[in-house]
Amino acid sequence: MPRPMKWRKICCLPESNKFGPLDSPSDSENFVHMTVDEYETIRLIDLEGFTQEECANQMNVARTTVQGIYIEARKKLAESLVNGKVLFIEGGEYRLCEGLGNGCGRGCHKHRRGRCFTDNEDRSD
Repeated sequence: MPRPMKWRKICCLPESNKFGPLDSPSDSENFVHMTVDEYETIRLIDLEGFTQEECANQMNVARTTVQGIYIEARKKLAESLVNGKVLFIEGGEYRLCEGLGNGCGRGCHKHRRGRCFTDNEDRSD
């Protein structure tokens, strides 16, 4: 019997989920898809300065899991930048955190930015 899936805790969805060259053709060969949990590892490790161990604790997964997610995320960023492909951030195995007091610590966007989007909110504000 397979092991039950452990959801990755994400503090906030990205405010923008599409990045890339403005003159990119819109065919499916010019897209790179990054999951929300991959985005979160990039945000925590590269932007917030977390170690992989701290990132793993924040996301409620093993350090080796974070390491694998991070490696895949960096490959996708490199492919987008080097090959001029549009990067889409969507999907993945995650759950949004509930904010301070429920296991969130430093690096959580909910208490730092004051606004966080949920899956069904309009991001065009």
